[in-house]
Amino acid sequence: MSIEEFKQSLSLPAPPSDFSLHEQALWFAGRGDWENAHHIVQEMNDDFSSRIHAFLHRQEGDLSNAAFWYSKSGTPIPSITIHQEWEELFLSIHT
Repeated sequence: MSIEEFKQSLSLPAPPSDFSLHEQALWFAGRGDWENAHHIVQEMNDDFSSRIHAFLHRQEGDLSNAAFWYSKSGTPIPSITIHQEWEELFLSIHT
């Protein structure tokens, strides 16, 4: 799936049923539904989920919490925009 197709899916009422949990979290984040995105990653324990978790806290403006999750994921705090990071996270799944 391309980033453009993923963005188009944001107009659907729910994420497509074949989306992974990571894709679902990013889908909800892309729609501005922080609560559902956070709920998904909060239940997961892998490094990439920690990275998405960090992104979500950065998105909400809780930078100290974001810093904790970036550290846990082994990723430095990015110097790109939130939108660029969201796209980068999606592309990381599909490369």
